[in-house]
Amino acid sequence: MRVFMLGWEFPPFISGGLGTACYGLTKALSRQQVEVIFVLPKPIGSDYAMHVRLLSPQAIHAATGDRSPGSVASTYRLDYPPVDNPFINVTFKAVPSRLGSPYQSAGGKLHGQSIISDDENQPLGILEGPGSFHAPGAGIAYEGDLLTEAQRYAHLCVALAHGEDFDVIHAHDWMTFPAGLAVAAYSGKPLVVHVHSTEYDRSGDHMHQQVYEIERRGMRAATRVIAVSHMTKKIIEHRYGIDADKIRVIYNGIENGPPAEPDAHSRTNIKRGDKIVLFLGRITMQKGPEYFVNAAKKVLEKYDKVKFVMAGTGDKIRDIIELAAAQGIGHKVLFTGFLRGRDVEKIFKMADVYVMPSVSEPFGIAPLEAISHDVPVIISKTSGVSEVLTHALKVDFWDTHEIANKILAVLRHPPLSSTLREHADMEVRRLTWEGAAEKCVGVYEQAIHAMPGIG
Repeated sequence: MRVFMLGWEFPPFISGGLGTACYGLTKALSRQQVEVIFVLPKPIGSDYAMHVRLLSPQAIHAATGDRSPGSVASTYRLDYPPVDNPFINVTFKAVPSRLGSPYQSAGGKLHGQSIISDDENQPLGILEGPGSFHAPGAGIAYEGDLLTEAQRYAHLCVALAHGEDFDVIHAHDWMTFPAGLAVAAYSGKPLVVHVHSTEYDRSGDHMHQQVYEIERRGMRAATRVIAVSHMTKKIIEHRYGIDADKIRVIYNGIENGPPAEPDAHSRTNIKRGDKIVLFLGRITMQKGPEYFVNAAKKVLEKYDKVKFVMAGTGDKIRDIIELAAAQGIGHKVLFTGFLRGRDVEKIFKMADVYVMPSVSEPFGIAPLEAISHDVPVIISKTSGVSEVLTHALKVDFWDTHEIANKILAVLRHPPLSSTLREHADMEVRRLTWEGAAEKCVGVYEQAIHAMPGIG
């Protein structure tokens, strides 16, 4: 089995859970002897390429003598060290593109105009419009002209596909769907789209229509659709009109390591006796950061020796800082900015409880990471991960009184905290990327056999 996989981030250069999911899934597929060509829509800069070797265009041209127009699509190639290579069956390639995180604030303004073709048989085309665009009322701004870049990436992926042999195409989330459609049209191979998040999750009823249309058309054209939870499957069915028979639910996993060691509690701006309540995620409407701050206010009215740490960034960061100040708890809420790698591990080791009050969370890898670091979790009922975790405290995201009560229960009652940690850890150890990869292979086989003239 050979898979042409399209993603838009990969560790160590990530902005959210998608990069973590791609990493875990791709590594597990490699261990199962599945060959993967993983295409990134941007070169990874040397500052971030800690575990890859990045060859410049000049170096590749000098080595191969290939200066053909099509070679631009394989200009950047990522090579892992041969010793203990966990990606022995994976070839990493990056095409030059400015595609980046779709979640950065751009001031809430729409710059330029972007148009989608009305012909559903054609890949989505963007006719004009440099700049940024904004989902009205939702607080989500997309940095740069991602619609145009997504189409440009699609053209480069087709050029790259000319020289590759593969059985199936696997596209992750909306920015790679146009590329998946284009490569499928060129190659005649089945397309599997993997939905980690939808525009409905990110923006609620204020969806950006063009992004929604890209998602809808990608799902409709795909042979199979992978959803990360049953909650996401229902959204795909009811909000996008996709036939339930073509959707398969495959939960995310986690890299299970040895049990976490307790931290020495060396905390900047945090007193040794302080308890730590952690929010880690994008500070956007989807993640419910205002409910976290409002719950913090209620906790502090009853229990003062606690600090609330918000790790992440996003378009609502300024609003949330101002909210904490307006509530009179600005000195109790610490903002770290975006964290990666060892800093994420450090903040989890500091935490006494992790809270994810997401308004709509297709899955939610962060609670699994918290549990793997021996941290009890409180999660919203509107999250995919709530389907697989029994030993987690579950709340309605809007019920800040209940969120506060559960935070206080964990902080004040060590036996409850201990029970949650112990039993949740056993649950998480059953959620592996190997299991997810096996199910993906099954979906690939279904997609291949569903093609005309096969099976």
